[in-house]
Amino acid sequence: MNLQWDGIERRKALRSKAEALVSSLSPEEMKAKPAEVLVHELLVHKIELEMQNEELRNAHNALLDAHDRYLDLYEFAPVGYITIDRTDCIDTINLSGCALLGLERDKLIGQRFSKFVASKDSDRWIQLVADIMESGANEKRAVGLEMKRADGSNFYAHLDCLHRIPSNEPPTLRIALTDISHSRQN
Repeated sequence: MNLQWDGIERRKALRSKAEALVSSLSPEEMKAKPAEVLVHELLVHKIELEMQNEELRNAHNALLDAHDRYLDLYEFAPVGYITIDRTDCIDTINLSGCALLGLERDKLIGQRFSKFVASKDSDRWIQLVADIMESGANEKRAVGLEMKRADGSNFYAHLDCLHRIPSNEPPTLRIALTDISHSRQN
């Protein structure tokens, strides 16, 4: 489905379709009374609006489907996606990230991410965050850290970090968190 709206060209196409649908009802131009012409124009316009409405409904449904697919991909990705604010607090996290850290989302939001970094790697994490936040937007860094879950168990993780500065919003750090414990053991 083509969701691009061309404006003038699209309206012309809809107008042509609408006129084709009511062509059998069109008054002869030479004999038509002004009222008949007006009724014809209103009918064509009504059909054109119905077609536009149908296209908008289809576009809306396609957008909802795309949103649902995005949410499924985001929530159930094999990687934890986490956004932290400048103060190291978790702002957003997907379900995979929740599973890796061992808590439900509502218990993770607002928690300091550094709380889940093992103490032996804590200083490295703090220094990395400070360095990234001082750098420019879209700065990417990768690091391997030992992490700890809420139950106290540890795992090794690879973190891909991206510094983002959205317009009119405070800067954030986006993290892709991957459990590499199995590959590290091998």
